[in-house]
Amino acid sequence: MDSLTETLLSGASAEVVAQEELPDQYTAAFLRAEDVGMFDGVRDKDVRKSIRVGRVPMPELAPDEVLVAVMASAINYNTVWSATFEPVPTFQFLRRYGREGGPAARHDRPYHVIGSDASGIVVRAGAGVQRWRPGDHVVLTCIQVDDHEPATHADAMLGAGQRAWGYETNFGGLAHYAVVKASQVLPKPAHLTWEEAAGVLLTAATSYRMLISDKGARIKLGDVVLIWGATGGLGAFAVQLVKQAGGVSVGVVGSETKAKALQALGCDVIVNRADVGLGEATTPEQVIEQGKRLGRIIRKEVGEDPHVAFDYVGRATFGISVFVVRRGGTVVTCGSSTGYIHEYDNRYLWMNSKRIVGSHAANLQEQAELNRLVSLGKISPVLSSVYSLDEVGEAARLVQTNRHLGKVAVLCQAPREGLGVTDPARREKLGAAALNPLRGLL
Repeated sequence: MDSLTETLLSGASAEVVAQEELPDQYTAAFLRAEDVGMFDGVRDKDVRKSIRVGRVPMPELAPDEVLVAVMASAINYNTVWSATFEPVPTFQFLRRYGREGGPAARHDRPYHVIGSDASGIVVRAGAGVQRWRPGDHVVLTCIQVDDHEPATHADAMLGAGQRAWGYETNFGGLAHYAVVKASQVLPKPAHLTWEEAAGVLLTAATSYRMLISDKGARIKLGDVVLIWGATGGLGAFAVQLVKQAGGVSVGVVGSETKAKALQALGCDVIVNRADVGLGEATTPEQVIEQGKRLGRIIRKEVGEDPHVAFDYVGRATFGISVFVVRRGGTVVTCGSSTGYIHEYDNRYLWMNSKRIVGSHAANLQEQAELNRLVSLGKISPVLSSVYSLDEVGEAARLVQTNRHLGKVAVLCQAPREGLGVTDPARREKLGAAALNPLRGLL
């Protein structure tokens, strides 16, 4: 533990934090450019073999950036993509970004510090930063934007310069320190621990945009929402958002353990894929048959077809989603974990006036609105397990093999779980058990 870390954990004032010297190097989880190709021809691309933990140089800070001492981070599926070098090696992103010159050139390194979620404490702020100062407890959002680009001011997700921090940029959150733009910083919900807060923003804000935002499905009171993968990071937050919006959630999972997790989240209708024979259909006829089967189950439980299908699974489910939503219904998608090439029967789309909405991450306003819901206690973390930074490979492997529930956190500078709460009264009022509905279920 370096002197700066000791100072931060002692709760020192902003002035004392600002006076501490920064270390020349820091510990991080990273990939090596020389390892690209290590999985060529390998069926099981085990991320434990590509993710390394070691010391990397401390980067300089640009005027619009902050340096955050990361207390905790979390595993997202882009961590798995990064570590398998698929669909493309992330070093391609870093080289392209580096060619812009100036501060961007720092990102083109032979190593890539990964991770797109974090909670921590600000230790330095660039000369152009106005809202944040050393000592602030913060959470970090995953989207980095070019605020000089006109499209960014209509919707940051339409800007050509937007990037996923820690995936398309360097200096990510699975480390002792992280570099982000000031526009990626939000106040940490005061009643949460470091590890609880670290696993919220990326997936919860993505789900918020998909379901609540005027850029997504815009669900309303009473809407029936089909949620695929309902105990994953995205799905578990989607269940909560539907509940808070007054909708009816229909969650699909693949095991009894995950069904119990859905019960803990308050899901209205639980569908076990195995019980109804749902799987990856290989022919158009199978897609329609599985869609009919799922539709019958939903109508039996709810009395009507879903207004919205929340789909990030992709190839294995997309055709069913298009089929099963009602006339005028919406399929909203943010990913394709089972494959990017989707097939569906277009007759059920055009003849029934359905919509497909593409959604990616969330803009800062949407992230702030979601963060406010968390601070109010309306949305709870979906943390299921916690690893140390030295164990980050095992944590990522858990997500890679879909053996996790909700979110998997990684302690970085926090020496143990349970730290970081600055509003114990709210935490006690909400109840620690209610804040951790998925802990202990695996």
